[in-house]
Amino acid sequence: MRVKGWSGRSGLAKVDLYTRGTVYLIPWAGVLGLTLLLQARPVHEDGQLMLVLSASLLAVAEGVLCGRLARHAMDAYLGQGQVPRSLVSRAAAVTAATTAAVVALASTVDLAELLPTMLAAGLAPFLTVHCLLVRNRTTALIQLAVLAVVGGLVSLTGRSAGQALFAVVTTGFVTGWMAFTARVSMWVLAVMWELREARDVQARLAVAEERLRFGRDLHDVMGRNLAVIALKSELAVQLARRASKGECEAPVGRRSGDGWDRAVDQMTEVQRIAQESHREVRDVVRGYREADLRVEVEGARGVLAAAGIVCTVEWGEAELPGDVQSALGWVVREATTNVLRHGDAQRCTISVRTADDTVVLVVENDGVTEAAPGDAPGSGLAGLRERLSAVGGTLEAGPAGGGRFRLTARVPLGQQTGQDMEEAV
Repeated sequence: MRVKGWSGRSGLAKVDLYTRGTVYLIPWAGVLGLTLLLQARPVHEDGQLMLVLSASLLAVAEGVLCGRLARHAMDAYLGQGQVPRSLVSRAAAVTAATTAAVVALASTVDLAELLPTMLAAGLAPFLTVHCLLVRNRTTALIQLAVLAVVGGLVSLTGRSAGQALFAVVTTGFVTGWMAFTARVSMWVLAVMWELREARDVQARLAVAEERLRFGRDLHDVMGRNLAVIALKSELAVQLARRASKGECEAPVGRRSGDGWDRAVDQMTEVQRIAQESHREVRDVVRGYREADLRVEVEGARGVLAAAGIVCTVEWGEAELPGDVQSALGWVVREATTNVLRHGDAQRCTISVRTADDTVVLVVENDGVTEAAPGDAPGSGLAGLRERLSAVGGTLEAGPAGGGRFRLTARVPLGQQTGQDMEEAV
């Protein structure tokens, strides 16, 4: 599977990658810091080799476990998974062992200046990740409990009250700040995911609303006409039966075709209604009955605004024929759907102008980093080209540079003949 580069990701994907990378970096930064401090001259020369080696190995093990715990904790915070309790227990146990090894080392070597930093580096990986699993109040209580234990352990190493207090304050500041940073970063990421989900829901609601409108129009057209067709067909059957029975019973020379003529008239009416229904269904499918381009543009502006996208509309002065408005209205609908469902748009511009007896509709949006989804098979652009070709128009769509996508529809006004667009259905 090909991994996308930074420039190939959407805005949300960039924020997600940056936030997760930051949370992953914090545990390993603590491990790296503690490992480097264990290699400092006072510790390396005066400390017991077994204690130094044990603390270093425990720090690496803590980094591995806390790294795995960070992945599960971030997924759990975003509601995308659960955290194994055994992993939390193992990470806590290794963190406690690492802290104990540092304190034991401090009891044999004078680490007055390095001890606070080493304790903070040893505790930060676990406390930073664990804060994503519990509430803020619980995090604060855990931090206070850990600081109380740290103060007691430092006092056992023979340090003065001032040194113990300094170690507690330093450790509390570092671990508290790291936990706060991780918590706020994940909160921002969660809000952005909720906004993205709301935008997707808005797009689906817009599609569902359009389907409901189509269903209502189709019901209004076909319901009445089918009822009339059924009644007239039944009447024609009855007239034909009566005419046939009358011819059988009437004497020779007195047979009349009046019943048959009336049945034929009814079936002729059925044929006319069926043809009219066929045309009306085509009009509904093509959106021809609501051929108001301004209504479509204003609807697009409202839908985009509800999705958090700033939409700017630029209008020309020319009055457009009904068939041109219908074709361009479908272009606006399809373009709006693509803006909502693809990319990560923040701004969109819809402009309608006339130049050299040609009306030009341009829909342009930002937030596109790859080839536009509209160019893929089955995207709907092929159908738009068919609609526009019925009125002599053309359609162009593709990247416009700078992360923008542009869709341009041109329809020559001088070639309009008012011909119905049924052939394009």
